[in-house]
Formats: sequence, structure tokens, C-alpha cells
Amino acid sequence: MSVILYGYHYSVYTRIVRMVLAAKDIAYRYVEIDPFSDNPDLAYLDLHPFGRVPVIRNGDFVLYETAPIARYLDEISPPVLLSPPDPESRALMMQMIQIADSYGYWPMVRQLFAHRVFRVAEGEEPEENVIAEGKVASRKVCEALDKLAGDGDFLTGAAISHADLHLGAMMAYFTLAPEGLEIVNSFPRLQRWWQGMASHALLRKTDPGLPVA
Repeated sequence: MSVILYGYHYSVYTRIVRMVLAAKDIAYRYVEIDPFSDNPDLAYLDLHPFGRVPVIRNGDFVLYETAPIARYLDEISPPVLLSPPDPESRALMMQMIQIADSYGYWPMVRQLFAHRVFRVAEGEEPEENVIAEGKVASRKVCEALDKLAGDGDFLTGAAISHADLHLGAMMAYFTLAPEGLEIVNSFPRLQRWWQGMASHALLRKTDPGLPVA
């Protein structure tokens, strides 16, 4: 394989793909892309028409959107897959990923983490009204995830899955904000899962750190 990952250093979704690559021991070359640039790279828009990250290229095959990238990388690197063996657990895995993407990413990462932690690291002032909105929406998301989480070490059972990597990347940012950690700790199953997942080697290896003002 000759995999190239195009991503943004601080992107949650780039980190998810990096965790899959690390979990499956896939060698790759990394290319940094700034999706917030006012002057987007026109060549990159040929790879991703919406100018977002991440994108992977494997030979002549190009793929964007995190969930299909993660499944593709998983399936081309057997034998141990990052999906549960039974259809019900796989469906729950996908449900949790969809919840995180549709309802969790914006309040947990773009509102709470970005304003309470990332902006401060860059020397900017947080917007408290945005943080307050993020707290309300994030609590609802965490409540839903807590009800779906299993009793094992990981979200869908005894083995790590795509759900753990997907949610783990978001939670790593979310819980850096005191409000985020407080919310997670108010839900027993989610708290237990995060206490184990927070120190997982895949998260440690892919920690992007924070900017320095």
C-alpha cells in the first residue's frame, strides 16, 4: 500500500483516521491541509470538492469522509477488524458514530472545547454564551450515549471498535474543558468507559497537543 493522508493537525476527524492507521499498523505519508484557509489549494479541491479533511489516497483510489475512510482502511488490513462480529453490535456502533457526528461534534468540540480551551491557548477570549449553548446540547448527547454504552471495557463489547476511536477523539477534546469533564462524569457508563479509553495508547500516539499563543 502507498497510503497518503491529507489532514489538519488539530482536526478531530484527522485524528480518528490516524488512530485507525495506527491500530492497523498501516504506514502512510501525511500532508497538512488547512481547511480554514481563505486561499484553498485548487489541487486539493480535486480530491475533496468541499475542501474539508481528511482525505486518503491509496494508489489511484481517493476517498473522503471519515467513517468510510475508517471502514476502508480496516477492511484492507485484516485479520482483526475494528467492528463487532454480530449485526446488532455493529448497528449500535454505527448509531453511536452517527450521534457523535450529527449531534455531538458541534457542541462538544466547536463550541465547548474550542471556546473554553483552544481559543484561550491561541490567546483569544472565549464566548461564554457559546459555551453555555454547548453545555446544554452536549449533556443531551452524553445522556444518549450513556444509554447505549455496554458494560464491557469498550462501547460495543470486549474489543475496541470504530465507535471507541470516533468518540474517543471527540471526548479527548471535550474533556479538556472542565465543563465537558463534569458532564461526562455525571453519566456512570460513559465515565467508566472514558476512564479506560483516555489512557489508551492509540489516543496518546495521536495527541495533537494545543497551539501556543
